[in-house]
Amino acid sequence: MTLQQEGNGSSTDSVPSKPVSVGEREILHEEAFKRLISVERKRTERSSKPFLLMLLETGGHYTSEKNGHVLANILSALLAATRETDVIGWYKNKATAGVMFTELEIDDKNSILSTMLTRVSNILQGTLTFEQFNKVSISFHFFPDTWDHEVPQRPSDPTLYPDLSRRENATRLISVTKRMIDIIGSTLIIVICAPAFLMIALAIKVSSKGPVLFRQRRVGKYGKSFTFLKFRSMQVNNDASIHKEYVVQLIAGHAKRNLPNGSNGNNGNGDGAGVYKITNDARITPLGRFLRRSSLDELPQLLNVLKGEMSLVGPRPAIPYELAAYQIWHRRRVLEVKPGITGLWQVNGRSRIKFDEMVRLDLKYAETWSPWLDIKILLRTPRAVLVGEGAY
Repeated sequence: MTLQQEGNGSSTDSVPSKPVSVGEREILHEEAFKRLISVERKRTERSSKPFLLMLLETGGHYTSEKNGHVLANILSALLAATRETDVIGWYKNKATAGVMFTELEIDDKNSILSTMLTRVSNILQGTLTFEQFNKVSISFHFFPDTWDHEVPQRPSDPTLYPDLSRRENATRLISVTKRMIDIIGSTLIIVICAPAFLMIALAIKVSSKGPVLFRQRRVGKYGKSFTFLKFRSMQVNNDASIHKEYVVQLIAGHAKRNLPNGSNGNNGNGDGAGVYKITNDARITPLGRFLRRSSLDELPQLLNVLKGEMSLVGPRPAIPYELAAYQIWHRRRVLEVKPGITGLWQVNGRSRIKFDEMVRLDLKYAETWSPWLDIKILLRTPRAVLVGEGAY
């Protein structure tokens, strides 16, 4: 079927092979358009000005070629009728067209959606036939999107993260290498440390009431929940709200405030540097204090590594209430890479590093990861543990 554009009677026989341009603007191909979505997300993280991604589809009513005809004409019309700061392109070539409205001031999302829908509908009515217009479906996607913090999974709107699946496909082979390192490394450590596992378990049972292992829900890659394991270092039935309040203060940059139990987030040298674990925490047992300082309490996480929930090297796995307190840019640390037992921040000051700096190190690790980097971090970890720098 030949697409007729109202107003000039012209027709199109194929999707343009070259980007259609208006002035200095053009319709972007799929790879470039999706790359700019990723760039705009990072810009929003800094500016706090949200953007709106609008996708248009014909619902499979046409063949691939005819579908491309209709959507190409829609994109051309939108290119001429939108702001220069808006981005027009293919979200999926010949299948899904996209417009990204940037630098928005959003007080009422429903009002914005209503305005955008009316404006786009008017453009489409002047571009398409009545039959074509009725077959077009429109979806809107805001960033920042809302995450479900109670049941954290992959971000609630994966449409806004097309670069994640592309990166997974591009790094599939090297990810297999990392997984092999995790399996071999964790198995060897478990075998070597088996006597220590037994002695620690017996010591915990003798010294205090309660289970040997502490289990807690943590957030892994893409926000997927898993049961995190550690040797128990606290009294049972303790008040978790103490740590929750501290962590919220830490993420907000106010960790030096005193907490209800008299402990605080200072590292003891008076400079107010952020500490991830609470100092002078009355909930910790005497044995637990030793296990924490030596990091022996973390040995059971090797089982999480074997199950594929964690890696030997990666960001610290977040607790759900921490994720709820994250700033927008903090979220990337649970998207970029699988959590680990040790990482760049652990061997660069451990708990004394401020939260924002810890996140930056996690993101740096995700961007520069290689098997050799993992090996270097693993080799530096024993020294960081023995020195006890920043461990509480």
